[in-house]
Amino acid sequence: MRTPAKLAVFCVGLVAVFGASIWVGGMVGPANHGDASRSRTTEHAAEHGTAHGNPVRGVSLSEGDVMLTSVTAPTTVQTQGMLSFRIETLAGVAVTEFDTENTKQMHLIVVRSDGAEYRHEHPTMNTDGRWSIPWAWDTAGTYRIFADFVPSQTGAGTVLSDTVEVGGVFNPRTATNVSRISRVAGFTVSIDGSLQTRTASTLKATISRDGKPVTTLQPYLGSYGHLVVLRAGDLAYLHAHPDGPDARSGSTAGPEISFGTTPPTAGCYLLYLDFQVDGQVHTAQFVVDAGNPSAAHQ
Repeated sequence: MRTPAKLAVFCVGLVAVFGASIWVGGMVGPANHGDASRSRTTEHAAEHGTAHGNPVRGVSLSEGDVMLTSVTAPTTVQTQGMLSFRIETLAGVAVTEFDTENTKQMHLIVVRSDGAEYRHEHPTMNTDGRWSIPWAWDTAGTYRIFADFVPSQTGAGTVLSDTVEVGGVFNPRTATNVSRISRVAGFTVSIDGSLQTRTASTLKATISRDGKPVTTLQPYLGSYGHLVVLRAGDLAYLHAHPDGPDARSGSTAGPEISFGTTPPTAGCYLLYLDFQVDGQVHTAQFVVDAGNPSAAHQ
């Protein structure tokens, strides 16, 4: 699902530091997806590994016995092509059996390094184990590609990632402060609740339109909303689990959706909430700070 709104989503100071480390002169060109991408992602994993017992995910090409390989995509803006990849064992054997999670066997999350241009899609797999989807880029930049899946052999949720360079002039978004209100396609979405490290945190999204609560949320990916949480800077990936029972086909709900998650470290997090009304999926975007628990709770 493509996000229509382009939101500036880094907390103050992080864009300048992180952007300067990637972009020189505002220009980017196609990059080799061999050893350079592999070493860059592995370094992120080493630097931002596990904190306080909570796993940091989505910063590595491999996890356990599986790895993300053979990532290909268009390398220039407005060029129609395919985004494709394979999941293989460390021995190089294609993984072709996956469990269904949130109604899909593969969730593809794509976001630019500054947090903009977010997309959530569902590619299809051929008989050789290659996942693919038609693709074109609207803007230049470095993009993180996340594959979120459950291999049938292990039954364990897995998130792997790689980067793709899209050539052209890059215009990074201006850094912003914390943002808990998002407006998209006539909807106003607010997010309440605090993020605390080392403890389960609950976030509640409330959706309205024209000042009235929206009570016609439709099931999307098995629930009434899907929340992706990324840590600003390295874009580490967090699972956010919707509270309550699975959404039944044909049912509606709203205006509130609650999610639980546990951020691994304090800092700035980028939130992307997908929700569906009248058969159309929309994405609300937020910026939320996570803090350490108070001394009374340590």
